[in-house]
Amino acid sequence: MAVDEQRAGSRVSRPENRLVRRGFGDPARAVRLLEGPGLEGLADDPVLLDALGATADPDLALLGLARLMEAADEADRHTLRDTLTTSKPLRDRLLGVLGVSTALGDHLARHPHDWHALVTFELRDMHPGPEDFSRALTDGVRDADVRGGDRSPADALRIAYRRCLLAIAARDLTGTTDLARTAAELADLAGATLQTALDLAAEQDPEAAAACRLAVIGMGKCGGRELNYVSDVDVIFVAEPREGVAEPEAVRAATRLAAALTRLCADTTGEGTIWPVDANLRPEGRNGPLVRTLASHLAYYQRWAKTWEFQALLKARPVAGDADLGAAYVETLAPLVWQAAARENFVTDVQQMRRRVIDSIPVTELDRQLKLGPGGLRDVEFSVQLLQLVHGRTDPALRSGNTLEALAALSRGGYVGRADAASLDTAYRFLRSLEHRIQLYRLRRTHLMPTGAEDQRRLARSLAPLINDDTRADPVAALHREWKRHAVEVRRLHEKLFYRPLLDAVAELPPGAAGLTPDAARARLEALGYADPAAALRHISALASGVSRKAAIQRTLLPVLLGWFADSADPDAGLLNFRQVSDALGRTPWYLRLLRDESAAAEQLARVLSAGRLAPDLLLRAPEAVAMLGDPQGLEPRGRAALQSEILAAVGRAGSTTAAVASARSVRRRELFRTAAADVLGRLGEDPAEALDVAGEALTALNAATLQGALRACVAGWEAEHGDLPTRISVVAMGRFGGHELGYGSDADVLFVHEPLLGSLEEEAARAAQAVCHELRTQLGAPSTEPPLLVDADLRPEGRSGPLVRSLASYAAYYRRWSHAWESQALLRAEPVAGDEELGTRFRQLIDPLRYPGNGVPERDLMEIRRIKARIEAERLPRGADPTTHTKIGRGGLADVEWTVQLLQLQHGHELPALRTTRTRAALAAAVAGGLVEPADAEVLEAAWVLASRVRAAVMLVRGRPGDSFPGEARELAGVARYLGYGAGHSGELLDDYRRTTRRARAVVDRLFYGL
Repeated sequence: MAVDEQRAGSRVSRPENRLVRRGFGDPARAVRLLEGPGLEGLADDPVLLDALGATADPDLALLGLARLMEAADEADRHTLRDTLTTSKPLRDRLLGVLGVSTALGDHLARHPHDWHALVTFELRDMHPGPEDFSRALTDGVRDADVRGGDRSPADALRIAYRRCLLAIAARDLTGTTDLARTAAELADLAGATLQTALDLAAEQDPEAAAACRLAVIGMGKCGGRELNYVSDVDVIFVAEPREGVAEPEAVRAATRLAAALTRLCADTTGEGTIWPVDANLRPEGRNGPLVRTLASHLAYYQRWAKTWEFQALLKARPVAGDADLGAAYVETLAPLVWQAAARENFVTDVQQMRRRVIDSIPVTELDRQLKLGPGGLRDVEFSVQLLQLVHGRTDPALRSGNTLEALAALSRGGYVGRADAASLDTAYRFLRSLEHRIQLYRLRRTHLMPTGAEDQRRLARSLAPLINDDTRADPVAALHREWKRHAVEVRRLHEKLFYRPLLDAVAELPPGAAGLTPDAARARLEALGYADPAAALRHISALASGVSRKAAIQRTLLPVLLGWFADSADPDAGLLNFRQVSDALGRTPWYLRLLRDESAAAEQLARVLSAGRLAPDLLLRAPEAVAMLGDPQGLEPRGRAALQSEILAAVGRAGSTTAAVASARSVRRRELFRTAAADVLGRLGEDPAEALDVAGEALTALNAATLQGALRACVAGWEAEHGDLPTRISVVAMGRFGGHELGYGSDADVLFVHEPLLGSLEEEAARAAQAVCHELRTQLGAPSTEPPLLVDADLRPEGRSGPLVRSLASYAAYYRRWSHAWESQALLRAEPVAGDEELGTRFRQLIDPLRYPGNGVPERDLMEIRRIKARIEAERLPRGADPTTHTKIGRGGLADVEWTVQLLQLQHGHELPALRTTRTRAALAAAVAGGLVEPADAEVLEAAWVLASRVRAAVMLVRGRPGDSFPGEARELAGVARYLGYGAGHSGELLDDYRRTTRRARAVVDRLFYGL
């Protein structure tokens, strides 16, 4: 009995088994559908079942077919059945569409007679053009009008549009046309739709049509004849008055027609919508008039247009309306398009726009984006357009609005390598095909990979011919591998596409291979921001020429490095510095491995070498410091204890004073590079104030350790010649050194204190201390391959007229009798940093009553401090310097903020222990906590102080020498702006922001310091 039941069940399930083998997911439903109207008896037809099984989604295809049969009238149902069973081309087209697009299946269910379009277009022309689509749309609207009824012209247009779309999709899905032809047909259909809509608008408003000539200019993918199935259609409207009509009246009339056209295409009716007509690429965007005359367009582009607007015009093409006017528009504006690459910051503007697009993508969508994400369609399009604009000035063959045509032209001209162009072409075709299949399903505008497993399976099956992998076992996995492979390749080529041909321009190419001419190579380098393209080509040639391992690695790296250099304010310097480093280290195995294997290290090297002069100068003095960039912790600032230990060990190994101090200076140079490199790479902290503190602390620790080592070396040198030193010496940091706020160009302001040893003669001890401290200053500032450390002792009692070194007792006597208010103010920053610690502590105890006087600041001293400050402002500003941008003594600059804070410390330090600090920001915070300064005022002062300090740091990093004013040279100013976070071409914004910030700070200083 059980066997009989099993056999019976087997007989019942046999049709379903046949369907399962053909890929049906719901065979039971499929069996029911195959018993419906028009499909009776076809459940056992292997031809139909095989055809259904070959579709992307057999269940969806059968459902669409069943709905079509049910909706068709009896006669049409028989015709369709006969055609399905006898005509393979029609069968493949119809089922191919139904297996991919539920939206087109819905259309056929509403308008069952439209399946005949698959036959009509097949018989008429395998590749219909604009005239065929125009005829089909016009006939559809006219037939609806002739038949009458409730169908509006807008609905008739939508139905006719879908009918044409059905034919295009059928040819696309069966491989009758390739991607490029499909995209061109979609653009031609869009142009015909716009023309039909304009004709309808003119019929509805004949007065407007009689007053103007209106041309519709296709932009974007419509203009480039590379349109998607579902996309906004970008247009620009241009109009001219007809004879005897005033221009304002004609423009108003044209605006009515353009608005009506837009509504006819975009409004949703019972038949849905066609697509939005987007005119936002017009001058002034959505804020500008919808329609302009040709003269008005020209005036805007000549005077106001931004770089991206010329890039957009590259695809401009007349698609509807007055053909002569459309042609005149393109002819008039084309010369401006090909001059765009000569604009300042052209490449940077385009690349920044691309980065902004990527940054605007929601994080949750980034990995699903086919169009906008890294390695997506936009990377290909931006790269091609950028190269077109650079080289199209001199090569008309490149002036195509179509991405694939332009890419082929770039390859033929040698502007892009053949292999790279072929890879990009293949990737672009795959990504666009994937985008098309995704959009076809519901005819919705999307560029995101769907997340559903069934959706992805349908996509994989529909794209099987384009996937270089076996899709039978796991089609979804194969699809993802193919997608990621193309995305990675696009990203790789996008990053090097500009730069790889530059290497070919300086290399010997195989016979018959096309390459950039020297003029084209120089034009490209100039567009990328290189000020001396001829010199850049020489550097590229020197780096990439030859057959050595070094040259081979550099040929691989240079395309990417050149891009990183081009992102900086000074690409020329970056390339030159890289050549010099490579010349010095090129034969070092670890250096080549670092560049080849550590992409992050190579990028960091490029950023450092092109960020200014200081870091590269430090690196070029000892190029082996490049190794820091390959160590994840290599740029971490080192503490004073570690630095001092290393320096003292190096000093102890040296054989002479000069050698010992040189070893200390060598360590300092290396550590200066570490801090500067970390700074320009943004590794010291995300918050600017935090990064400033970290840099100041690192530089203070470094200079303190260097002074400690140099002092020990000089003492040892003196003792080697004269015996034991008869005194103890302490070095006290002053100014920004004592405040732990050193900049890269700061001198080391110090006081030297000594105390004779018990039993030593004071005069002998003074001479010994004088000799040691003089030698220390000489050795640290002597000309050398190492950067000098200038030790400035001018803040000592009596200044330059007084002795370089004083005993502790002498300091006590001087301060007791002769000390001025400004000296008490200067001592607020005093902090012992080297030498005898106990002596330094006693010096601190000596000066505390002076800098934190018990009764505050007498009125006489207060007036004296204010008088000195006013005198400095009036007399110390360098001739020709702008007081609004001088960072040290200009309005609202460092001196303003620091003197204000120091006055509060002098007045209240005796009663508020938190004010007893050498650090400006810490003292300001203590003043707020103590109720001496309002939080809002403190915020203004701190912002100005941090900004001025960062500007000084940037000037030193960029110029390689200290300065208190913004650089006058444009490239250096751009480098300062880049360091401070401003993009290319925004240096003026930096100056405006600086003046605004310091102007507000000065208002606070006037109240708190001057009492105004």
